[in-house]
Amino acid sequence: MTQDTLIQLASVGKSFSGADGAPRRILDGVDFTLRQGEIVALLGKSGSGKSTLLRIMAGLVPSDGGKASYRGQPIAGPAPGVAMVFQSFALFPWLTVQQNVELGLEAQGVSPAERERRADAVLELIGLAGFGGALPRELSGGMRQRVGIARALVTNPDVLLMDEAFSALDVLTGETLRDDILQLWESKQIPTRGIVVVSHNIEEAVMMADRIIILSSDPGRIVSEVRIDQSRPRNADSPRVRALIDEVYGLMTMRRPAPAVAVGMPARQPDFGLPDTDVSRIEAVLELVAEPPFDGRADLPHLAEEAELSDEELFPTFEALAMLGLAQVESGDIMLTHLGRRYAGAEQAERQEIFGRQVLENVPLAARIRAALAESAGGTLSEEPFIELLEEGMKENRARRTLNIAVEWGRYGELYEYDFHLKRLKLPDIE
Repeated sequence: MTQDTLIQLASVGKSFSGADGAPRRILDGVDFTLRQGEIVALLGKSGSGKSTLLRIMAGLVPSDGGKASYRGQPIAGPAPGVAMVFQSFALFPWLTVQQNVELGLEAQGVSPAERERRADAVLELIGLAGFGGALPRELSGGMRQRVGIARALVTNPDVLLMDEAFSALDVLTGETLRDDILQLWESKQIPTRGIVVVSHNIEEAVMMADRIIILSSDPGRIVSEVRIDQSRPRNADSPRVRALIDEVYGLMTMRRPAPAVAVGMPARQPDFGLPDTDVSRIEAVLELVAEPPFDGRADLPHLAEEAELSDEELFPTFEALAMLGLAQVESGDIMLTHLGRRYAGAEQAERQEIFGRQVLENVPLAARIRAALAESAGGTLSEEPFIELLEEGMKENRARRTLNIAVEWGRYGELYEYDFHLKRLKLPDIE
């Protein structure tokens, strides 16, 4: 560890208990260092443990493997020099802006006069001078998030952690607030020496960070790192920035090889996970790629702009298209396969026939449901055995969401039917 090291994680892991009491691995073997003078962005799909990792750095959640330290000291409880900004604003609605900002100082035992002085100063710095007496409900979303940021900055944090701090805001408000934070950082108007940003927006990460860390999912592991040596502020339309955005898109959509199974070891359970997207979005994105100006091949950042969807919404859809053999994703581009082009031009009945066949061939959970129904008495089964199967490898809420996706895909492809009231699946030809 060097003198400029702020936060260091060594082989950090974290598990949570599932509904059945069995541990679910969220993070595994994470090595990370935050140094003075840098902004680091964490990117990853759902299940990558980004927010959990940030909470370990803040001392809000303990790791259960490896070591986490702040300036060489083990992190055990909230670290005194670390402050965090949350996505949900996390303001007390019955307290004024001034009182919300002063909360952290009050907890530190700072005198009322000093709390007021420091809160006034940071409210002016963040553009909220004159709003100290307002209640949160009187403010817009952007202004409420400024209060959350002011509450973090008023403690003069050494390290600022931001958990998707701009994602709940409209695009323009989020960009304005992001630029204001960067301006404070670059002009050294705040004493903060390091920032870690969790984001699901690739352009935002490229515009802000000196390094981008990409995590895999289930469990979260660091799989890629991109270093950015461009000064800020950055021009989002410059060729160098667009090339970086393309590079990160390519890394985010790269398919990871399945871990090898040693000789003599039992076979791994099939991956029953599914990308969290629905049929209508899958078809909408496929049609957008098929039409001009893309004509079957699209640059992912350009496609995201045209679709007016966030990266968080689009990545599962890209994954679904690739899983179903309708598209290929590589090097930051998406290309329709021959089958994908045929699908785009097909009538509804043919689309459903293609979709059902591809789901049956490429989605292990759907194939498992169909086979179990075929072997069952009367061709009908409760959903519970499938929930229990999924809970062997994921949390209860994710297991239920995964089954819902499989039900929708299978119903659309006419592989099976579902009775919502009875919570039962059945073969289509069984009355």
